[in-house]
Amino acid sequence: MWAWYLTHSVAIFTDALESTVNVITGFIGWYSLSLASRPSDENHPYGHGKAEYVSAALEGALVLIAGIMIIYEAVDAFLFPHPLSRLDSGMILTAITGVINFLLGVYALRVARQHRSMTVEAAATHLKSDAYSTFAMVAGLLIVRLSGWAWLDQVIAMVFGVIIIVTGYKVLRKSLGGIMDEADEALLDEVIAVLNEHRRPAWIDLHNLRSIQYGSVLHIDAHLTLPWYYSVQQAGEEIHHMEEVVRAHFGGKVECFVHIDACKPFSCAICTMPDCAVRQHSLVHRIEWNRAVAMENRQHRLNE
Repeated sequence: MWAWYLTHSVAIFTDALESTVNVITGFIGWYSLSLASRPSDENHPYGHGKAEYVSAALEGALVLIAGIMIIYEAVDAFLFPHPLSRLDSGMILTAITGVINFLLGVYALRVARQHRSMTVEAAATHLKSDAYSTFAMVAGLLIVRLSGWAWLDQVIAMVFGVIIIVTGYKVLRKSLGGIMDEADEALLDEVIAVLNEHRRPAWIDLHNLRSIQYGSVLHIDAHLTLPWYYSVQQAGEEIHHMEEVVRAHFGGKVECFVHIDACKPFSCAICTMPDCAVRQHSLVHRIEWNRAVAMENRQHRLNE
């Protein structure tokens, strides 16, 4: 903001406004993280993790508004031009803030991936994109300084205004998808890969798999087909082992709800259970689990 005051540059105003949004959304994100970290209770049996999606949606909306304001200021400067001043000082101040934003964005993205936090990821993405735009903006202002083309200042502002609008839309779109419980395909693929890696012979079939991330807690629902003659204790041991496999990969904050289905005669063709005394016909082919297979709400048959 001080650099904008010194230079009267619309391009630097772009960076200043985006940084101001960063500060505001930082406090909003901090509050949402403190809310999301609360344990589940009677009124919120799935926890408070969706507060992160609301926070990210608000951040995306604010970024969109900032982009629109920047476009407005750039158009106004085209229609009513004004001289630029002290560009050297303004560029130095702006470049310093760009370096700080980049380093903070890298650190925040590492924390977001470690804790699977939607709020921190949105903030980190915003900080890094802000840093990239700052560096490009400083380069553009250097051209303005050397060439004397003052009109290029408004062009730079408009270009980055559009970039900021697109960034805000992406953050808003992802957060609204989380609020609407949109399937996270990358997360599903990761869950299926872990289960495939540790698959046991008794795990005949996996279907109706669903997963959702609420804050730092991962919720997984699935139907697992086990041999029909297993006792409750044996079935419980298999479910417990599956849960431990998932928790070992994703961390302790995992809630698994697994429904047990008994195998059917048609399951024999895809069953790898060794020495099964009640097998009606031999194994033909084991069905490999992938997203399309695991998400279907039915027990699978061969060649379907």
